[in-house]
Amino acid sequence: MTLRVTNTLTGEREEFEPRDPDSVLLYYCGLTTSDPAHLGHARGWVHVDVMHRWLDHQGYDVRHVENFTDVNEKIVARVGEDGESEADVARTYVQQVIRDMRSLNLLRAEVYPRVSEHIPQIIDLVETLLDRGYAYEENGSVYFDVTAFEEYGKLSNQQVEELDSQGEHTGEKHNPADFALWKAGGVDPDDIAEHQHDDAAPPEAACETAQTWDSPWGEGRPGWHIECSAMSTTHLDDTIDIHVGGQDLVFPHHENEIAQSEAATGQQFARYWLHVGLLETKDEKMSSSLGNFSTVAEFVGEHGPNVARTFLLSTAYHSRATYSAETVAEAEERWERLQTGHRRAIEAADSVDAHTTVEDDALRETVAEVREAFTTAMNDDFNTREATTALLDLAGAVNRHVDDHDEYDYVGLRRAIEAFDDLGEGVLGLSFGGESEGDVRVAQELADLVLSVREQEREAGNYERADELRDELEALGATVEDTDDGPVARFD
Repeated sequence: MTLRVTNTLTGEREEFEPRDPDSVLLYYCGLTTSDPAHLGHARGWVHVDVMHRWLDHQGYDVRHVENFTDVNEKIVARVGEDGESEADVARTYVQQVIRDMRSLNLLRAEVYPRVSEHIPQIIDLVETLLDRGYAYEENGSVYFDVTAFEEYGKLSNQQVEELDSQGEHTGEKHNPADFALWKAGGVDPDDIAEHQHDDAAPPEAACETAQTWDSPWGEGRPGWHIECSAMSTTHLDDTIDIHVGGQDLVFPHHENEIAQSEAATGQQFARYWLHVGLLETKDEKMSSSLGNFSTVAEFVGEHGPNVARTFLLSTAYHSRATYSAETVAEAEERWERLQTGHRRAIEAADSVDAHTTVEDDALRETVAEVREAFTTAMNDDFNTREATTALLDLAGAVNRHVDDHDEYDYVGLRRAIEAFDDLGEGVLGLSFGGESEGDVRVAQELADLVLSVREQEREAGNYERADELRDELEALGATVEDTDDGPVARFD
């Protein structure tokens, strides 16, 4: 079965055909580094990671790029709370995000470009749009003219005349739906007031730290949408195969990416648009602005990376998912079944009772059926829930074999172990292994995450909870030291 994906651009389930039959160009819209990463962010990361792994498993050379938005008004709103300037705050959260990513056993992207590193490329792209008649300059700001791009609205199925204003309609825009490519000056205090917390710096002081750059139109900052077009074309190509992002980015962000990219290059920007469904809690989108989230650090610290990945993959990427005690408990139970099946297969295969002359046709047939079912599920628009279910069937077959036999089928068990490793670890990114160098690394990263939570509790005045977290780390064998650069956990 050939891989088929749900393409938002056409609204159809389509056969996947990359431009180059041997490679795939994959871009994922990363997060704005203004708050701790939560499980809603992690859902996108893990699903894109599995897409990457499956494409790699199918023999493609995958070039995966994922950005950091480190220039944004929401970042400025955190000045005084998480850093002394916009750049400081962004750096703080970029580091936290990288740490969170590593804790979830994600494959590394080819590059993680940041907006602040790509201002020359952004300016070049804006100049191209001006030269080609798709943009106009007013008082040092540059706007994209949506009426000049005939196909505007093709991703979100909207007509230009039906659109409301994008951003503030200052009177500079020719059309309320036009959007900023370059914004003159710095950040207005009024633009960050609604995003600030009580312990942030005064809006005027925070905005003084906002980053600006010289441009042909005067000092200013890039608009939000232009960044991903500049970074994807810089690090991949004018046309990419797969563009992934959250469903909430279809409009305006991805619509605007298409317009400005295709207007500048004359080429199709992305062949397939895949959108990850929202993670909801109590019927609301999990989001930083609503404050209804569980951070990656907290969840992984409590449940571990395998339960986290099992939970995040329990629903197909394009469907909405629910965060609740019940769905987390289901993930814990599913991971326990997988882990037990893998462990029992290894114990039986490595025992004196495993024989090359014993054959269990039911076990061997199930291994073959599981591989086929797993492949069918993954080729069905990366259906991770059905793929996981196939591995659970494998765990059940191993348990039945071990429970029902005094002598074991070594060959059948070896094939089962290989299926767990190839599909569970290689594709779903789970970790079945015992104590190893990699586990020590993960333990260190988890300890660092717990320390981060401990510092948040201390800053909030919850000293008793902070002391409890320190005691729990030390009980696990970590030595916690307070240094000039902050607390450090070490494993001897």
